[in-house]
Amino acid sequence: DDGVRYIMDAGSNIESSRFSAELARRYEFIYSAVGIHPENADGFAGNSLAEIRDIAKFKKVRAIGEIGLDYHYDDSNREIQRKVFEEQVKLAIELNLPVIVHDRDAHRDTYRILKEYAGRGLAGVLHCYSGSNELAAEYVRMGFYLGFGGVITFKNAKKPGEILRSTPMDRILIETDCPYLAPSPFRGKRNDSRYLKYTARKACEILNVDFDSFTETTCKNARRLFGI
Repeated sequence: DDGVRYIMDAGSNIESSRFSAELARRYEFIYSAVGIHPENADGFAGNSLAEIRDIAKFKKVRAIGEIGLDYHYDDSNREIQRKVFEEQVKLAIELNLPVIVHDRDAHRDTYRILKEYAGRGLAGVLHCYSGSNELAAEYVRMGFYLGFGGVITFKNAKKPGEILRSTPMDRILIETDCPYLAPSPFRGKRNDSRYLKYTARKACEILNVDFDSFTETTCKNARRLFGI
């Protein structure tokens, strides 16, 4: 209801990726994404890529993610992060799966890697997009989608709204980032997909569009990207 059609449960390491795929196996309405989150890049071992490839053979695994770069806390070696990100991008191309990209304070390196592979069949979404308007436009030109979450409902979050207004409707996805970034009026609480409608309604207010048509479009966008 309220525009919520599919749930994408994303992996962050090998163990959670296996659990994600198992949830998708058990429940008809759940689809899975598998991969190594940048915060766990230091745990990437020689057989990690083979394990992800094996998990991704399950037909309801619809993306490689959440993968990318996170330079915010410096908890994980940046060089290792870049290597692990690039290896998983190449795997996504091999498996013909889109990527769900995590980019936190690593805009330059994230863009460089994605641009290198964009012409080789890479598709995906910039999850909880936080870069500039100019970079957003470049990602759209490269064929990527932009993900918008609860941040657009925050009182002082002008930049996300500006980027949303500049993004073509057929490149917008609405997301939760569960358990984080709950939209107003639930900010600070545990987030989940029940609150998607609040994010979607705020997006409609920003864009001055009808709720039903907007959620229908964003659902179509998700189905197109993830092949659902």
